Amino acid sequence: MPAAAGIAKGTLYVVGTPIGNLRDITLRALEVLSAVDCIAAEHVQHAQKLLAGHTLPATSRILPLHQHNEGNAAEKIIGLLRSGKSVALISDAGTPAISDPGALLVQQVLAQHFPVVPVPGASAALCALSASGLIAPHFFFYGFLPAKSGERQRKLAGLKTLYACILVFYEAPHRILESVADMVAVLGATREITFARELTKLFETIHTCALGEAPDWLQADENRQRGEFVLLLAPAEEPDQEDISPQAVHTLSVLQRELPLKQAAQLTAEITGESRKKLYARALEQKTEI
Repeated sequence: MPAAAGIAKGTLYVVGTPIGNLRDITLRALEVLSAVDCIAAEHVQHAQKLLAGHTLPATSRILPLHQHNEGNAAEKIIGLLRSGKSVALISDAGTPAISDPGALLVQQVLAQHFPVVPVPGASAALCALSASGLIAPHFFFYGFLPAKSGERQRKLAGLKTLYACILVFYEAPHRILESVADMVAVLGATREITFARELTKLFETIHTCALGEAPDWLQADENRQRGEFVLLLAPAEEPDQEDISPQAVHTLSVLQRELPLKQAAQLTAEITGESRKKLYARALEQKTEI
């Protein structure tokens, strides 16, 4: 592979790599990886396998950068950039700094006024979205939910009212059953979920069902609980803001006969717990009809 003519000294390249299938890499990414002076990688052995798969030289130019050493590794990389070296940042799969190490490094490199150049590549979240068949004007990428159930449920509750968004999560195999159970508990059984498992790999699976059916589907075959997951939750149906319970409508009608309109709406809201604003609007409608 010829060296890339555009590689600049003192520059950090953030390089997207395959999420499974080694052939899912861009020509530009291969050029950059072949030409930079150093590669910062989440795991050295994984990086060596990627380079070997594309017949690129794997030498001592690979520097480990992971969640436990990112601060120290960033200092070393900034030192390399300061000496005029070029560095490529890669993660084990997909795009660095997205639910993977790298964001701290990029931040510190930018703070030292060195150029950061993105070299786009695969993304598990976008890969899953493209093949899900889910339709919505927006999606919300969350990444990994908390490991503990209580905290996980609190986070899910906070996302419950993002009505126009597909919710996108990553999940590890050892937590998939617990996470889905919490989703059912917080978001309800009828909401649709898409499992995108082992994307671009031999046992790739994309399956959509109601959340209430998801635990049984996962447990019907233990292989369905293996591998890395992208979970896509279809947008929740937004409640009709104009709906008022029949009981509240009846209470409002009775009180309107004896009380001023504003007072009737306020008292009905206190009795039924429904929105005073909606009740007042309904009271105006009833007054007009009379």
